[in-house]
Amino acid sequence: MSELQQAIVLRQEGKAEEAIVLLKKITDQEPAHAQAWYQLAWAHDNLGLEREAVPYYEKAIQLGLDKEDQAGAILGLGSTYRTLGEYTEAEKWLVQGIKLFPERREFEVFYAMVLYNLGKHAEAMQRLLIQLADTSNDSNIADYQQAIRYYADQLDRVWE
Repeated sequence: MSELQQAIVLRQEGKAEEAIVLLKKITDQEPAHAQAWYQLAWAHDNLGLEREAVPYYEKAIQLGLDKEDQAGAILGLGSTYRTLGEYTEAEKWLVQGIKLFPERREFEVFYAMVLYNLGKHAEAMQRLLIQLADTSNDSNIADYQQAIRYYADQLDRVWE
């Protein structure tokens, strides 16, 4: 098992501090190892060290990741910026994620949270309602999918 795989297992087992030590060793030895930077960011996030995670996410994205990890890193970075109250940065990254990965619904959900933080409550609610209508397995919600989608962008409208 490679050192990177060992670090990933440690992070997954809740041993983020040990993972960080190993990942810092890897990034010191291989500064262009995008996956190690991404895992380093993720391990910091796991420990609630969001501010420390930001430059690691940015470095991983800059170096280039495969499509799956790029999506995870962009979502992680956008979400982390949101938790730090840096809503404009969060919005920038999550919008980029929506553009790059339109099929990945999690970007819309996290973007809705940012919109809420930015005081754009109607748009946030609209996006969440559409995700709910499109993804719910609940038969009662599915029965009203068309109505939910119809009303999603008309929440303030009053019919006389």
